[in-house]
Amino acid sequence: MAEHAGDFEAGRLKRGSPWLAIGVGGGIAGALDLTQACALFGWHIPLAIAAGLLGPSAFHGGVGTYVLGVALHFFIALSAAGIYYVASLRLVYLRESWVVCGLLFGAAVDETMRLVVLPLSALHAKGPYELKDLWLGLGVHMVVIGLPVAWSARRFGGLSN
Repeated sequence: MAEHAGDFEAGRLKRGSPWLAIGVGGGIAGALDLTQACALFGWHIPLAIAAGLLGPSAFHGGVGTYVLGVALHFFIALSAAGIYYVASLRLVYLRESWVVCGLLFGAAVDETMRLVVLPLSALHAKGPYELKDLWLGLGVHMVVIGLPVAWSARRFGGLSN
């Protein structure tokens, strides 16, 4: 992204910046997702996220482990936003139909986390899941991950409004 070094103008990010599109989309998605997860499952969720990297001992971790979980969560959200942004540069329909594509992207993020990331994590979480939990996770990620990421790519990525 060296060609975007001129994105900084008088200390501000210009519209059309990949940094702004990814940062805003990933930041909003990460904040909404972490907030809803903590509201539904309790404020220990960042420890569970850290446990994906460190293993079950993370559940007994302190502030450092908690901060690691929050950082990992936002790393994943920003990575998802980056993937959508890069794809939207080549696939016009991601810009033109951002609501539908965002919802589908959120569903894809949910399924990737559930079927790939969690089973490969140090917790080796792979179900079985109850149907209501599958629907809840799918619906939540479609709205709180997919829509902010797609909206931000369109709004701040220099894509058509």
